[in-house]
Parts: sequence; structure tokens; C-alpha cells
Amino acid sequence: MGFRDLRVVAPREADFRTHEEAVAYATSSADVLENAKVHATLAEALEGVTWAWAMTGYDREFGPALTPLREAAGKSAAFLDAEPGDLAFVFGCERSGLTNEEVMLCSGCATIAADPESPSLNLAQAVQLAAYEMHMALLDAEGRPGGLYDWQSRFEGEAPATSEAIEGFFKHWEEAMTACGVHDPAHPKFLMPITRRLFGRSGLTQTEIDLLRGICAAIIRPKRDRAGSKKPVGQ
Repeated sequence: MGFRDLRVVAPREADFRTHEEAVAYATSSADVLENAKVHATLAEALEGVTWAWAMTGYDREFGPALTPLREAAGKSAAFLDAEPGDLAFVFGCERSGLTNEEVMLCSGCATIAADPESPSLNLAQAVQLAAYEMHMALLDAEGRPGGLYDWQSRFEGEAPATSEAIEGFFKHWEEAMTACGVHDPAHPKFLMPITRRLFGRSGLTQTEIDLLRGICAAIIRPKRDRAGSKKPVGQ
């Protein structure tokens, strides 16, 4: 998700950066694991952080009120836009989560809207969801809602077909449907209105018009001249 600053407080395994299981789970984020910073206390880990979200599944008697994770991510993006700095999402240990004292060290509490019958997620799932929501919030703040990059949007910049090109296609389509016996010009019924409605919803591009007209041309072409015909031409 693009986040590199991992801070670990009082790890159970001193050699967690090179632990076989941790390295296997890190996959393409091995560099994040290798460069993780170790701190003795949460207070030490939060030094220099301007805002910290405590990730918790339930409201505490004392401490900040719960904020849905997506809302927390949106607020975080706004904070960073107004005042760049370090912002943290704080997670507790797998078994018991954050203590009340640790929650009190944070600026706010963020929670994942899970099934109320099973509200707890394991640590890896919670981290991934928080990272994803923060990533999407930052992209949205950059004016890229949805988050797709140019290389993921093959058809994003393709110009729509002109009205003349679309009308030319509909004329060609009617000829093709007549040639194959689907359409009877003397009794047209609803073929063309439904066709117009169908293709009108798709926002046709010129490339798609060219493809469809190629199909129309193949339908109109005499059967013996079509590619794949079993009869040699002239027989």
C-alpha cells in the first residue's frame, strides 16, 4: 500500500526482521520488515507523530470516541494535506489488543465496521484494511478517486465514437441483420429500437465501432466467402 515506516514496540522475538515465518509473510514488503524500527514503549514509538489513531474494536470508558476507519482515513488525509508530518495507526498485540493506557496515548480511536457477531479481526487483516483505506483516502485527496493508475486503465483515454460513426454502425447493423434473416424491413418490430438502447448504454468508442462493423461485414458477405468456409470458392 506504499507505507514504509513500521514501528514495533517491545517485540516478543528480538530477531523478528529475519524470522523465517515473518519473512515468508512479508513477500514483496520484505524491505519494510528489514527496516522496521524497534521501541521499548509506545510513547517512545509515537515521538514526532502529530496524530495517532488507536485501532480498537470496542469503545472504552475513557479515551477518544470511536471513528469508523474510512472516516478516520479521510480525516488523516486532510490532516496531512493541511500540515504534512507523521501520522500513525496503532495496533495492539494479536491476542489482547491495546490496553487502556495505550489508547490514552493516542489522539483518536478508529474501528473497522465488522460483523457485530464476530467483531474481532486478526492483526494482519486489520493492518491491511487500515493501510488500504489510508491509501485510498490519499489517492482521493490527490484527485484520483478509485485509485487506478494509468497502466491499469487501458480504455480511460479512448475517445467516444462520433454520432455520425454510431449512426453508420446502426445502418450497417440493420443491413447485416436483414442479410442473415433476423430482421424483416417490411415488419421491423423492435429490433432496431432495442439495439439502439442496448448499445446506447455502453458508450461506444471508435475502436468498438470498427470491430462491430467488421462483424456486420462478415455477416453480409456471402457464406462461401467467409473465413472458415468448408467449401472452396467456386464450388
